[in-house]
Formats: sequence, C-alpha cells, structure tokens
Amino acid sequence: MRYPASEKVEIIRLVEKSNLPIKRTLDKLGIPRTTFYRWYDRYQISGVEALEDQSPRPSRVWNRIPDDVRQRIIDLALDVPELSPRELAVRFTDTEKYFVSEASVYRLLKSHDLITSPAFIVIKAADEFRDKTTAINQLWQTDFTYLKVIGWGWMYLSTILDDYSRYIIAWKLCTTMKTSDVTDTLNLALQASGCDQAHVAHKPRLLSDNGSSYVSSELAEWMSDNKMGHVRGRHTTHKLKVRSNGGTKH
Repeated sequence: MRYPASEKVEIIRLVEKSNLPIKRTLDKLGIPRTTFYRWYDRYQISGVEALEDQSPRPSRVWNRIPDDVRQRIIDLALDVPELSPRELAVRFTDTEKYFVSEASVYRLLKSHDLITSPAFIVIKAADEFRDKTTAINQLWQTDFTYLKVIGWGWMYLSTILDDYSRYIIAWKLCTTMKTSDVTDTLNLALQASGCDQAHVAHKPRLLSDNGSSYVSSELAEWMSDNKMGHVRGRHTTHKLKVRSNGGTKH
C-alpha cells in the first residue's frame, strides 16, 4: 500500500509518542519495520519532502544505439528512401563501420513513420536442393542463434555446419553479429576441416540467410579472397533464453 507523505509523517509521530515498543506499535499499524526505518531515515535527513513517492526511472538499455548514430541512420533513410530496413542496415554497417541490425533499423524507422510499403518479389522455394551434397566439405551452412542471458543481455552463437555429415565444424560465441564474427567462425572451420591447407578443386560453398552480416560487401570480398562460393536462402531465427545460474529456456 502506498501512503502519501502526510500520512507517513503522522505514522512517524505516532510511533515516536507511543508508550509501546516500536515493534508492537508497527505491528498494530501493519507497517513493516524496514519500511518504517526507511521513511524515518529520509525524514531525519531531508524532512517531509523526502517522503514523497518518487516515480521509478527507466533503467538504461544496455545495447541502446547512441543518439548520434540513430540520427545518422535516419539521415541515410531520408537520403535513400527506396532501401528496405535490411538494405539500410547493410549500407550503414558498410559505410559507417558501425554494426546495426535490421530489427534495430526497422524499429527506429517505424518510430519516425519512415516505413514504406516494399515491392515484393515472390519466389516459390523448393522443398529440397536440386543438387544434393554427396560428400563432406561441399556445402557449409551458417547462422546465428540468439542467446539471452536473463539479467544480463544478448549473446550470439555463430556456427558452421557441414551439410552432408550434419556435423558442426566450428562455432564462436559472440557479443555482436558483425561480418568479422562470421569470417572468424569461417576461419575456424577452414582450420578444423583442413581446407585452409589442402589443395582442393573447389572449396566449400556457404549457405546463409539474408542477414546484414551475410550480405555485406566485406563478407563478399572475404569469400572471393578465399575462393569460396556463397548462396543465400530464407531467413530463420533461433532464440534461446539462458538464465545466469545455468538454466536454458526456449
């Protein structure tokens, strides 16, 4: 129950004048001792004004985009209104060297009423690949899995899975989903598979979704330098919640 400052003062004066012990007086009033002593300390230090209820302040969002960066994203959206939130996220990450996710860009643009109706191109996906893999290291699949640690924030698990054997060749736990996180995981996979040293006719192709880190020019250059092909498919998102004491929740 919330009490106005005037009632808190009356309760304090009543306890001060009571002939009963403080505990018995508070029990009769239904006031917890910890609550009373918190009021009493404020009253002794700062007077009646300190007993006014204070509106709770919103806690700082740990991964909030700085205001100057948010303004630069908006400026870019106004300069190139034909770009989708995903394309804007890629363009901004490439030009500004500051990673922003598609979701963050979408929320920012929506808050400023800058979301336009996109022109959709509908392509029917097949149920399976026409050219199936017949051996290991022909096609690798990659994606990020979102891991929310309760009471802390988000982590991102980057994995490389061999399409033929269904074996996870390499993985990396990241605090971001930048292109550098993707290339670091790919380097681990090349080392683990031996493809970084063996002379092969064709290195593995990479299958990913259309996330901003996968469609960036930086990744395209890395793939070209390492003579790897790249195909992209439908976007999928995997999210897990992880409690700080070890539990996992989907």
